[in-house]
Amino acid sequence: QVLLVESGGQLVQAGGSLRLSCSASGGIASTDVMKWFRQGPGKQREFVARIEPDRSTRYLDSVRGRFTISRDDAMSTIYLEMNNLTPDDTGVYFCNKWNGWREYWGQGTQVTVSS
Repeated sequence: QVLLVESGGQLVQAGGSLRLSCSASGGIASTDVMKWFRQGPGKQREFVARIEPDRSTRYLDSVRGRFTISRDDAMSTIYLEMNNLTPDDTGVYFCNKWNGWREYWGQGTQVTVSS
């Protein structure tokens, strides 16, 4: 059974930084695709970033250059480094794992950016 647990969310002022972590019980295989999504208040869940097995990355346009996704398969953990945060970045951030035939979601961690 795969369990994803996000952490690191908190209240931060605009312009600040946070680092989110997602720990995967059962591990992260070298072939897994790992992603971050977020859901702002009153909004649909949206893709934020992904990292492929070859460490290539993709980002939502509005976070490119400010956010960095990374993975440590040996530690079964992925990260999302977020800089120059704005109130539009407020939301619950979810970790997602795709192993080629099934996807898994964490419960999310709340990020609130005050203006």
